[in-house]
Amino acid sequence: MRYISNPPDAASLMMSARSFGNYDLAGALADLIDNSIKAKSKIIRLQCLFNDGDPEIRIADNGTGMSLEELCKAMRPASRTPCEERAPDDLGRFGWGMKSASFSQCRFLTVLTRKNGEYSGASWDLDSLDNWSMGILGADEVKSNSSKDLLAADGTEIIWRKCDRLSEGQSLNDEQFNELIVHARNKLALIYHRFINGEVKSKKLVIELNGIPVPEYDPFHRKHVATMQLECETLKMGGRKKITVQSYILPHYSKLKALDLEKLSGDEGLLKNQGFYVYRNNRLIIYGTWFRLVKHGDLSQLVRVSVDIPNSLDEIWKITVDKSDAQLPSVLRSRLRQIVEGLKKRSAKVFRSKGGKINEHGKVSVWKRYVKNGEIRYEINRSHPLLTALYKDASTDLENKIDGALRVIEQEFPVNKFGEDLSSGTENINQAETNPEHFMDFLSASLPGILSECNGKINLMIDRIKSAEPFSSNWLMVNEFLTREGWINE
Repeated sequence: MRYISNPPDAASLMMSARSFGNYDLAGALADLIDNSIKAKSKIIRLQCLFNDGDPEIRIADNGTGMSLEELCKAMRPASRTPCEERAPDDLGRFGWGMKSASFSQCRFLTVLTRKNGEYSGASWDLDSLDNWSMGILGADEVKSNSSKDLLAADGTEIIWRKCDRLSEGQSLNDEQFNELIVHARNKLALIYHRFINGEVKSKKLVIELNGIPVPEYDPFHRKHVATMQLECETLKMGGRKKITVQSYILPHYSKLKALDLEKLSGDEGLLKNQGFYVYRNNRLIIYGTWFRLVKHGDLSQLVRVSVDIPNSLDEIWKITVDKSDAQLPSVLRSRLRQIVEGLKKRSAKVFRSKGGKINEHGKVSVWKRYVKNGEIRYEINRSHPLLTALYKDASTDLENKIDGALRVIEQEFPVNKFGEDLSSGTENINQAETNPEHFMDFLSASLPGILSECNGKINLMIDRIKSAEPFSSNWLMVNEFLTREGWINE
């Protein structure tokens, strides 16, 4: 057997790198921020400019910077093997991050850097890759392209030009581009919330996006008095390698301010954001998944579990090149399934506690409970504001129809089946609304009728619903809705 050199075609390989991973703008920026954190940066400034449909992105940090030799190595495709032993706090893995992340958005990558006062620069242009030709910038060229921050102190600045992927072939308009930026800001706030909040010792990080700091955020809402922070458990894998599991149950949505609920819900709602939040060296990798241990459900939507893994377990967890996905090792599935099943029961109790209450002092219940000669009977409360609003302008014939329908509901209540369900355990019995959006729709539809029943007197309407279920037990949300929609003044 003989051997020959058979290197890949430069243009083909680098173009293929554009499809490594599953990057969106936030994911691509995150890969570069990882490098800045490794370089001991404290401030990272992101600039995303629309430029009339030809976007330019700049990522500048105040880290240690690189020498020309270090820069050339960093710009080399696959500059590291994933099997290479790394420092415990290293956020990299494949040596592809900066290149694959950048090329997922642009065709022209430039890196400018300053270390110990010396400037270096290099660039890759996907439209000019003959014989792996990488551009090297002289000191004067670096200075003329640098931001004022890099001219003032050591650090690194990365520039994306020819952003065809980001601009979707220059088809995006200004408004759509701004939506991408807002989404990226919110996702970066989540991915790096431990660094931004100062939870990582000596690594508090400021990330600015177009001059505005990325805000602090906590997906577990730990500062809220109603958040349940449960027992922490340490699991061992491969000798001394440890995984830390910390479970939380969020407050019921009725106890959250509208802005907090919006943040915790994200783009897809509380239901989609339940599950495991996996961190690798304090950087969030994947979230909103149960790894097929259980199904996403309404009664578990308040459960979130942080899982911390070291970078030495990357291979076992199958961390992807874009660091946006991982797979749960089989050895952990059984124990984590037990943890999750217990959490789902505790989360269900939060919703059951918000279910309808009867004869509670000072509140108008939906149901009334009567006891006579040892016999217990439940009836729908005809004096509830929602029903009095129905009766107000109804004709005698319609009143009789409404009353007849209510009597059928009362008489056909499935007492026997309910008793069977109750005797088998209360974990799965829940009558409370688990979806805040559905509750708000119900509230919005109910108010006009109640206002009419109150002869248009808003103060009277507010007094009535404030003492009536289900509005009274969700009054924080109701009050915010009334204020936002102009029913009441702040």
